[in-house]
Amino acid sequence: MILEHKNYNLFGKMIFEKTILKPPFQKSTSMPNEACFFYIIEGIGETISETEKIQLPSKEAVLMKCGNYITKMLPSKTSNTFQTIAVHFHPEILKKIYENDLPMFLKNPVTGAQTGMSKVKSTILITKYIESLLFYFENPELVNEDLLVLKLKEIILLLTQTDDSQAINLILSGLFSPTTYSFTQIIDAHIFSDLSLENLALLTKLSLSTFKREFKRIYKDSPANYIRNKRLEKAAELLVISTERITDIAYDTGFNDLAHFSKCFQEKYGASPSAFRLNQINKLLN
Repeated sequence: MILEHKNYNLFGKMIFEKTILKPPFQKSTSMPNEACFFYIIEGIGETISETEKIQLPSKEAVLMKCGNYITKMLPSKTSNTFQTIAVHFHPEILKKIYENDLPMFLKNPVTGAQTGMSKVKSTILITKYIESLLFYFENPELVNEDLLVLKLKEIILLLTQTDDSQAINLILSGLFSPTTYSFTQIIDAHIFSDLSLENLALLTKLSLSTFKREFKRIYKDSPANYIRNKRLEKAAELLVISTERITDIAYDTGFNDLAHFSKCFQEKYGASPSAFRLNQINKLLN
């Protein structure tokens, strides 16, 4: 549930955004011609792209180039609310504010980079920058066009000077050049992630019905059946080669309900996970 949402627009586009909400909360975002700096003030986040997944504690951020994303927002041990600041980058706005002095990543864009997002560790400069944005959100009478331009340029400068500047510069140089992934690359990257079919369809840029048809065409099976079997096969492998708890194995292979995992496992292998593990160990010993 969203508790508070404020934003500032520049030249008709939303640039700065502050959100406070009650987690858990999930948001799907399509950014075909936009990039975003997403900073978590309170809570824990998980950002998922076509082939990557980044865990974010509070006081850290992620820089995302154009693409499709799913963000999961969770409470932390110290806070029951989730608070974030987002800065949106639009190519036409950046070209307008820099005029004839374009930064290098706009002068020489890179295409084909396989990284769509990068974690940004907090520095004292970024922390102070976020604090300044919070101040302006609480004092809107002080905000004007010149200030918004200044703050947008400031975050770009700060990002190029972080300890992760090499990875950040790679993202910045391809900020508005979408990375193309095949259908199977996206499925393989998230086969063990706790994502719904709707989420997978979003990441592949397809409607749910088209996604199901394409999945059946490629894998000769329904998405639900294929993914469930792959997860159960991985779980069976982990039960034999690792000493992980069954609960952890279930979670690691994409099952968020232990009872459901045990039921599916029993149906496929004719034994509970614990009995299966014991049987396999006995076979190895004999």
